[in-house]
Amino acid sequence: MMCNKLMLIGFIALLTCCRQASVIHCSYEPLPVDIGIVKKNGSLVAEGPSAFSVNGHFTWGASVLKSEEDGMYYMVYSAPEAGEYPFNNAWVYGSKMGLAVSDRPDKGFRQLGFFLNSDGFTPDISSWDAQTVMNPHLRRFGNKYYLYYVGGKDAGDLPVKSNADTLDKRSRIQQMLCIGVLEFDSFDKLLKGEFVKSETPLLSPRTRVKLNDIVDPSPEGTLPKPDNIIVVNPSVVYRPYDKKYLLYFKGNIYDPNWRGVHGVAIGDSPVGPFVPQDNVVFDLPSSNGQKLSAEDPYVWYNRKDRNFYAVFKDFTGHFTQSGPCLAIMYSKDGIDWKLPENSLFMKKELVLTSGDTVKVHRLERPQLLLDENDYPLVLYSACSIDDVNKKYDGSSFNVQIPLKKK
Repeated sequence: MMCNKLMLIGFIALLTCCRQASVIHCSYEPLPVDIGIVKKNGSLVAEGPSAFSVNGHFTWGASVLKSEEDGMYYMVYSAPEAGEYPFNNAWVYGSKMGLAVSDRPDKGFRQLGFFLNSDGFTPDISSWDAQTVMNPHLRRFGNKYYLYYVGGKDAGDLPVKSNADTLDKRSRIQQMLCIGVLEFDSFDKLLKGEFVKSETPLLSPRTRVKLNDIVDPSPEGTLPKPDNIIVVNPSVVYRPYDKKYLLYFKGNIYDPNWRGVHGVAIGDSPVGPFVPQDNVVFDLPSSNGQKLSAEDPYVWYNRKDRNFYAVFKDFTGHFTQSGPCLAIMYSKDGIDWKLPENSLFMKKELVLTSGDTVKVHRLERPQLLLDENDYPLVLYSACSIDDVNKKYDGSSFNVQIPLKKK
């Protein structure tokens, strides 16, 4: 009897555990942001405590962590200079990486300075990331901080497969983008350049397959892997049940038209080595047979739910059936991803403290600050009110949007 009773108790505990593990919580409400919209030099821009920008620069992707040392919130952001090139070229030609700080997670960030590629557009091929750096993604594992990022340099005289056997400068740099990592003890040391830097990329493409206009092409007949031509948009998460680190990335596939795909690489430590897997993630078939494109995933693990979650840019609205927006997915193992019943994370708009709602042209590179229970507290997103691609005026910013669990 005692044995049967213990077995029953064990079964009930297991059932309870499974039920707890099946909880899916994907609904969050964006709270009003403390900004106003003004017009400067013909462009609509945001001003106010919850819009971070650096004068004379296109401010873009940013990631934030709370410091264990002083309790302040530190933001690492990317920003190419404004004025010389339109944004669509500027971020490739010479994005810099800088640091900002605030005593609040959702507003009041002030610039401290640039610490990576501070010379901007100056031609430099001295290292794999010498020309441009972008896509910052901050994590803390154990007692160390890690900054995952994307860097590249001009491919120079590498062989090119092209109809004209030439490629423009933008394409040469863009096709060399890889993922690296900085390991550091404090944000003060990061700003001073006191960090351990990967002298070679943390992750590089295994294949370089494209019909033409491609630097250093793979041999004829090579099948493209998810990490084809480039690896960008890093997001790293710890998987507790097997103590592995998962590094998510985006590559470019041409079948025959361009399509962004995502893959995952697995490692035993925050600095790798990471082994890329052959399967594509965040890739779901649509009702009309199209392959869906996502971008900029931010992935995290909720210890209470025992689920992985990913927020990403839905280019067309095919994931959510809600138009272009930010979408959310979930996974038990970080590999097999599913859409929840409500996959819309956030519309492409800002609700202001004034009560106004502003439609924006760009809302991307989502990064999150989590609370002590692994629920999103603040969303940080690269934003522009107008189409920024052809602008020279630096009219982009990073917006800090408080979130509330529904």
